[in-house]
Amino acid sequence: MRLADFDYVLPEERIAQHPLEPRDSARLLVDRGSAAPLHRHVSDLGDHLRDGDLLLVNDTKVIPARLKLHRATGGAAEVLLLEPLDGERRTWEAMVRPAKKMKPAEELLAAGRPLVRILRRSDAGDTMIVELMGEGDPLALLAAYGEMPLPPYISARLHRQERYQTVYANEPASAAAPTAGLHFTPELLASLAARGIETAKVELVVGLDTFKPVSADDPRNHQIHSERYRVPAATAAACAAARRVVAVGTTSVRALESAATLGVAEGRSRLFIHRPYEWKTVDVLMTNFHLPRTTLLMMIDAFVGSRWRTLYEEALREGYRFLSFGDAMLLDRSLS
Repeated sequence: MRLADFDYVLPEERIAQHPLEPRDSARLLVDRGSAAPLHRHVSDLGDHLRDGDLLLVNDTKVIPARLKLHRATGGAAEVLLLEPLDGERRTWEAMVRPAKKMKPAEELLAAGRPLVRILRRSDAGDTMIVELMGEGDPLALLAAYGEMPLPPYISARLHRQERYQTVYANEPASAAAPTAGLHFTPELLASLAARGIETAKVELVVGLDTFKPVSADDPRNHQIHSERYRVPAATAAACAAARRVVAVGTTSVRALESAATLGVAEGRSRLFIHRPYEWKTVDVLMTNFHLPRTTLLMMIDAFVGSRWRTLYEEALREGYRFLSFGDAMLLDRSLS
């Protein structure tokens, strides 16, 4: 396996800067194996599912985790909170800039008041452990001072913060959205239910490492960070009874396959899905188009094989929008 196997040219103008309205008006590229794919819209999803299919979604909720702060010297600083390390949500693992200049006990300010204290560098070395300061509920502080942590390839301003949130988001936890789920509306979910397609939920707390480009020449040497997941017993039972399990997004896949692989319904996972991989739960995958050289693209390769390249070429040729606010595709691994 070579890193170059997962490279392709993504023109900057094809990176979606804004979400579409309504959510389900995004395009949907429907995989048909050796036959030419179909060009549809997410609102047509029900036409390509079957009675007895189970739709599986990740209901994690994105927190306004990006904090634009100042140092006591007046210099700018930025903190991106990745995951709380205590139940009170006071201590966090975070990405900090400028990291090399930060010293333990330094306090970073928002509106002239201390908001974040640097504690130490993490054991991994590429992040820091910080403390959220100030009185009151930490989530209220983030609502007051934080911004939605949009990926760096989105430069446009997000005017409606809820557009980087799924309509079924539940527990505030994640530093990034499970973006395939951004396409769903309550009306679409209701129409799927009317067709006999039930929906079940898992939780996977999305960390930015999932989306980080891989640098190792042999990508199997890439070290992926752990993420917290939970698969409720009712969801596991529904998966076992379903005709097919249709996962919405790669984070739902990681939660389901982690539980099946590790034999634990809740915990932390470093599961790195790449070929060859023995799939245990997921049959169909709805996902957005991913960056080159990422673990997400390697998961797609493990799911449908090298056919992903043909699908991506088709999407680029037909003007599809890519990445977080972009269009989606529906993949069926039984066609490989």
